[in-house]
Amino acid sequence: MSGWWLVGIVATVLLGFFILYLSMTAGRLDHLHRRIDTSKLSLDAHLLRRSSVSMEIAGARMLDPASSMLLADAAHRARTSADMDVDERALAESSLTAVLVTVLTPEDTALATQTPDGAEMLADLAAACRRVQLSRRFLNDAVRACRQLRRQRMARTFRLAGHTPWPETWEMDDTTPDGLPTR
Repeated sequence: MSGWWLVGIVATVLLGFFILYLSMTAGRLDHLHRRIDTSKLSLDAHLLRRSSVSMEIAGARMLDPASSMLLADAAHRARTSADMDVDERALAESSLTAVLVTVLTPEDTALATQTPDGAEMLADLAAACRRVQLSRRFLNDAVRACRQLRRQRMARTFRLAGHTPWPETWEMDDTTPDGLPTR
């Protein structure tokens, strides 16, 4: 009779550890999904800041008129792309990056820094570009970690992610123009 008690106690302890493992994995998944949501909001804010500063630079007459017009158009498309689907928005943001790289050459920014508030605006744009890069990197790292955890057999078998959609990385060109000041 005492042997069955021991088997029951061992089985209960093992079941308790298994449930604890599942609970901790589900908590980790929940944490990663919250981190992804937070990173998306941060990236949205930094993309909006980058397009706003780009619009300010375009309107400040720091660049030649053609470059200002091109920059204003790309910044406006990026700024109004928030309601578009992910691929269209990434394309609009990548287009803004391409225009920034084309328009803000070291020669052009050297002239722009001589205008009133030019150096400050370029420094704001450089900071916004760095923050976009960091936010996108944090988001993509969180997505990779979440995908890796969701691919584990236990997470799939016990549906630990619930009905949460599969997380997607944010792909865009976020190159910082050479002409912008570095830290």
